[in-house]
Amino acid sequence: MDRLYRLEYQGAPHHVIERDGVWRLVEGDIFGPHVLGAEIAAKGLRRLAPVVPSKIVAVGLNYKDHAAEQGKKLPAEPMIFIKPTTAVIGPGDPIRMPPGAGRVDHEAELAVVIGKPAYRVPKARAAEYILGLTCANDVTARELQVKDVQYTRAKGFDTFAPLGPAVALGLDGSALDVEGWVNGERRQASNTRELIFPIDHLVWFISSVMTLNPGDVISTGTPAGIAPLKAGDQVTVKVQGVGELTNPVVDG
Repeated sequence: MDRLYRLEYQGAPHHVIERDGVWRLVEGDIFGPHVLGAEIAAKGLRRLAPVVPSKIVAVGLNYKDHAAEQGKKLPAEPMIFIKPTTAVIGPGDPIRMPPGAGRVDHEAELAVVIGKPAYRVPKARAAEYILGLTCANDVTARELQVKDVQYTRAKGFDTFAPLGPAVALGLDGSALDVEGWVNGERRQASNTRELIFPIDHLVWFISSVMTLNPGDVISTGTPAGIAPLKAGDQVTVKVQGVGELTNPVVDG
């Protein structure tokens, strides 16, 4: 399976395709005409967030067990909110704990990366608009979420949207294990079979509201097991077939 990375190479961001352990530069637009160029040695190069979305559309309460732990009824339709692009960080970048924000939780999620402009996409054609899948951590200031009712502040702080390490191209997201780990301890474990609203439904629903641009991200929701983070922690999101996204936690 091909994986799309974005690396800091020769002082600038470059997309790279990894295929069977061979890393090659992408020449052209990954969302348009492009070819694979020179082979490079990726070891030691900084890995960046694999895409730079115009928006992240996240989905709340999309696993039955998570709704139960929050004491909330199952939603009748997807509960969506937007995280700003200023929240995006890549693998290894620190999650900063905002002063005075109170409890801050990890939320391990499978994320969908859009490959071409999508508006009013039928469910049956959703796969045509997906570039691939990646890992996401929907970091959340839980006390502010409760206080504010709406989610913008609680989920919009800088560094609250780690993405990566790669976009797995052509991966079927219907039955993938999703896990959240903190300091080597597994806190979250589920499978995308347990999604209340599956990927095709989300693409249809969200694109009926707004145009999804190439590189935009749909973060599909988190399973049960959310828990607070503290400075000094290492938090890892693992998605089967995609990889592992690890970020340290620091005081902000």
